[in-house]
Amino acid sequence: MDRPDFEPYDNVGRTAEQIAASYTGTATRDDLRRWSRRDSKEFLAQHPLPGTPPPALDPGPYIAALAAARTPAEVSAVTQHLLDAVFPTVREVSHLLVDIARWEGRHRSAAPDSPPKMLMTAASRCLDALALADQADIRALRDEYDPSPKPPQPGTESAPGVPRLHRPHRPRQHRTAPPRGLPREGRRTPAQPLAQSGEVPCTPPP
Repeated sequence: MDRPDFEPYDNVGRTAEQIAASYTGTATRDDLRRWSRRDSKEFLAQHPLPGTPPPALDPGPYIAALAAARTPAEVSAVTQHLLDAVFPTVREVSHLLVDIARWEGRHRSAAPDSPPKMLMTAASRCLDALALADQADIRALRDEYDPSPKPPQPGTESAPGVPRLHRPHRPRQHRTAPPRGLPREGRRTPAQPLAQSGEVPCTPPP
């Protein structure tokens, strides 16, 4: 395997990653990318891929419209047009990431922190970002057009014309306690020996 592309302990003009790699003897991200490009050159010659990024989204109209917006409805119009413009591209990116994760079935029985699972998570988060933006826009519209009623504060009066509800008064039932010296109903007291109580047991008649 090729060594990192700098001399050990030569920190002049090196990044923090390169300096750390010189001490640990590991490859940097640039090393890995350089080796990958070298070993995939013949493959890319047989399967050429676009070398330039697709036309970028022009943010000018969205920035101008947002600066002129004065109401939540106008801000929502900018948000929804932006989401509609980028959704097809983001959706295709998500699908391609899933296909990469499933290459040769590597995603089956893979660990949660493995590259296939990381790619699956990245594919999901691509669409999650747009879904979260749409959810925020809908919540802003709900706060504007359909706000939830505020809960009544304790002790506040009811609205005019609406009678207050009173709970019916029920007389409190008092329980009569048993006379002193007698055990309460439902409880058992230990039997007192007759010799200590001074009572004479009654014998049944013959």
